[in-house]
Amino acid sequence: MKRVLIATDKPFAPVATGQIVEIFRQAGYQVDLLEKYTSKNQLIEAIKSAEGVIVRSDIIDREVLEAAPELKIVVRAGAGYDNIDVLTASERGVCVMNTPGQNSNAVAELAIGLALYGIREFFSGKSGGELRGRTLGLHGYGYVARNVNRIAKAFGMKTLVFTRYSKPQAISEGLDVTNSLEELYEASDIVSIHVPARGEHIKSVSYPVMKYLKDNAIIINTARKEVVNEDDLLRIMDEKKGIKYLSDITPDCAAEFEQKYQGRFYFTPKKLGAQTEEANTNAGVAAAEQIVAFFEKGDRTFMVNK
Repeated sequence: MKRVLIATDKPFAPVATGQIVEIFRQAGYQVDLLEKYTSKNQLIEAIKSAEGVIVRSDIIDREVLEAAPELKIVVRAGAGYDNIDVLTASERGVCVMNTPGQNSNAVAELAIGLALYGIREFFSGKSGGELRGRTLGLHGYGYVARNVNRIAKAFGMKTLVFTRYSKPQAISEGLDVTNSLEELYEASDIVSIHVPARGEHIKSVSYPVMKYLKDNAIIINTARKEVVNEDDLLRIMDEKKGIKYLSDITPDCAAEFEQKYQGRFYFTPKKLGAQTEEANTNAGVAAAEQIVAFFEKGDRTFMVNK
């Protein structure tokens, strides 16, 4: 009997947990639940006999992986997987997967919501603007950005995109694709960032790019804080007094925003992009189905450490 651990410091919604457990029950697997745990040792103890694990933002580092000799697969219920030590997992022959697209609508709706909040002057009573007729620049074109594009069209926005890896798809969907990131930032009234925190994307939102922004541009970041060069962000906020920055990730330089840029920024209290009941359920159910498909069919479709 396969043994699967659901390790969630921040548990799935009860309805999602019920569906996940039922998927494993029908497959004949034993399911162990570790929810709201308070120490890493609890996770290490629980994972010792697990062959498969589902996590959310839980940290699966070398120490945790080395405590799990039976482990074959870890699935991050969500898109980002920087909380998992992929290198160590690969060394130990552990398959790491994510569940791309399952929370993309939730993140996209938040991105548009932040854009609305910014352009309407944070609902402060000041006269703001409208999204209709504005140019939205999509920095990246993955699952979330595609949903942002869909919603933006309903608002009557013009959409531009810069992408190195999804250019054929973007063109086939009728988007205007810029030749450079600089061109995207220069042409956009609102820039929405949708790239992962790895490789060339780390600190790719930098001064050489942001200097092309319009003086009243809005930057929306529902990706990761690591993709923004914070020193450069502070510099551009100083140089262009109309720029606004809204994010569901509090930057390391938040104190400076509080001191210097009142009325020009907003950070959600915690990472909120995927925090909807629907996204919660979709990602958890997808993770369970992927584990079953992995064990029963050898399916590695969403493996990230190939």
